[in-house]
Amino acid sequence: MNKLLIIILIIFFCALTCAGKEIKDIYPNTDADMTEVISGSVNYTADMTLENCIKIALGNNPEILSAFEDILINDSKIKQIWSNYFPEISWQTSWSHIKQLQLSDAFNYNLEYEYYILGQISLQQLLYDFGVTQNQATIQRLGYESAKKTFASVVNDVIYKTKTAYYELLYSYEAEKVAQMNVDNYQTFYNQAQALYSIGFNPKIDVTIAQVNLSKAKMGLISAKNLINTATAKLNNAMGVPYIEKYNIQGKLDYEPLDLSYTDTIKCALKSRPELKRAEINVEKARQNVKLVKKSYFPQIEFDGAYQEGGKHWTSNNGWQIGLYLNFPIINGAKTYNQIKEAKYLYDKELANAKKIQNNIYLEIQTSYLKLHEKENQLPVAAAQVKQAIENYELSKGRYRVGEASPIEMREAQNTLADSKLQYFKSLYEFNNAKAELEKNIGMNLNTNTKFLGITK
Repeated sequence: MNKLLIIILIIFFCALTCAGKEIKDIYPNTDADMTEVISGSVNYTADMTLENCIKIALGNNPEILSAFEDILINDSKIKQIWSNYFPEISWQTSWSHIKQLQLSDAFNYNLEYEYYILGQISLQQLLYDFGVTQNQATIQRLGYESAKKTFASVVNDVIYKTKTAYYELLYSYEAEKVAQMNVDNYQTFYNQAQALYSIGFNPKIDVTIAQVNLSKAKMGLISAKNLINTATAKLNNAMGVPYIEKYNIQGKLDYEPLDLSYTDTIKCALKSRPELKRAEINVEKARQNVKLVKKSYFPQIEFDGAYQEGGKHWTSNNGWQIGLYLNFPIINGAKTYNQIKEAKYLYDKELANAKKIQNNIYLEIQTSYLKLHEKENQLPVAAAQVKQAIENYELSKGRYRVGEASPIEMREAQNTLADSKLQYFKSLYEFNNAKAELEKNIGMNLNTNTKFLGITK
């Protein structure tokens, strides 16, 4: 009996060791420096690039941490199912006071005695269940794979949110520069109007108009600065560090063209989009569930053994029993039949859901692909508008200096210049956002070195 206990403990220890090793084999880079965990805050002099923001998000965003815990939970469930093949051991010690009432009435004598069990150790072992445990483990293994795809999907979404928040912050910086330009130019106009009025060249109304324009520009600058603070808060929230201190954003809104076809994007999505893979896994889970339900009719082969010592005294007697059992389930034919039908219907439903997910992803890719090219085509038009606005502004400024342009004409020229610059930066912002959205929809980052199934772009 002592040898049996030692063997069981050795098997249990080995199982725990293998479980820990499996997780490290699946996630060998769990502790790698691909993520950056923030403790406290970033120093205000830290330089932050888009890559650094993504690293911080991967290490701190709670959605990612929660999704990773789901993977570990499903891994534990797999081991719980395989534990059906582990022996079940129980120990019992008891003391009983027994009085046989029926026999006492029959013999007119009180049959009353004490019964002791010093120890009873029992062992039950499942030997074979005709693949039921195997099917259950397969279904849970598919749930584990589905959790990994969900984790990849969450990572994909967090990266997308971080990118859009980063681009919004860059745009707010550009908007502040335009607002500051407005203040500087209107300050110059006000100084000129004041000088011309002081020598009697311009009326008082020109000074008043210039002063009003300057006040509006200062209000716009205050709003632009507040937009920077709001965009910073959004970026911090996307990274999962809402109380991070101020930092220096390195980078600017730029244009990097993408030379890829719609067919290439579909190929990338089929290879990389986690939701598609998860839908395929759910279909296979439903198919395995059909196989599992069909095995409701199958019996189980079990081994059972026990050793007991006790009796009318703690050590007066001992004995043991051993047996091999074939346990048949209680069969309700109508219920099992309908459970099989239900499992088949669920399988058909998952097939339809997988097709629906595929169609939706195709629509997302097509929409974002067309949107990207729309924003790309708008960029040269927006750049041309800036060039035209600058020329118009310079002409109006020259006319104002010689007294041929009114303050209203100068205000219109300045507003046109500011609006055209804002529109240009907005077009850059929307182009980069559309690119990030397309990357999210196909499930991978796009750059000039991206390989599309062997085709280098």
